[in-house]
Amino acid sequence: MTEENGKWFETTVRVRYADTDQMQVVYHSNYLIWFEVGRTELIRDIGYAYRRFEDLGFMLPLSETNLKYKKAARYDEELLIRTQVVKCERVRLVFGYEIRRLSDHELLVTGETHHIWTTTELKPVRIEKKMPELYEIMKRYERV
Repeated sequence: MTEENGKWFETTVRVRYADTDQMQVVYHSNYLIWFEVGRTELIRDIGYAYRRFEDLGFMLPLSETNLKYKKAARYDEELLIRTQVVKCERVRLVFGYEIRRLSDHELLVTGETHHIWTTTELKPVRIEKKMPELYEIMKRYERV
């Protein structure tokens, strides 16, 4: 985790040839996959692997997403995925993302994903009542 503008979790990926189009530019939907990589690793870093959520009977389905493309990523570049908890509410959780080229830290994409805490049957739950310790951990990581 880093502390610049809130608590960011950082991880890296390398652009594979399969991630690109014929021009060797990253195909746009891959950024959502990399958002998931960042989110999953952030959750793992705070001590709750996503698998554990499911084992405890919770899920975090996606309800909304947005991305802003600034520059193209290309084949074989190493990318820095920065992820943070933007907002942690009783039923909702919002993550923010930046994807940067690792070599020069050029900002390529920003975005957010919005999620709802649910049971495995996809019924919304108030996480602060069902798992108060998890709610408190997520609140500590929330951007201020």
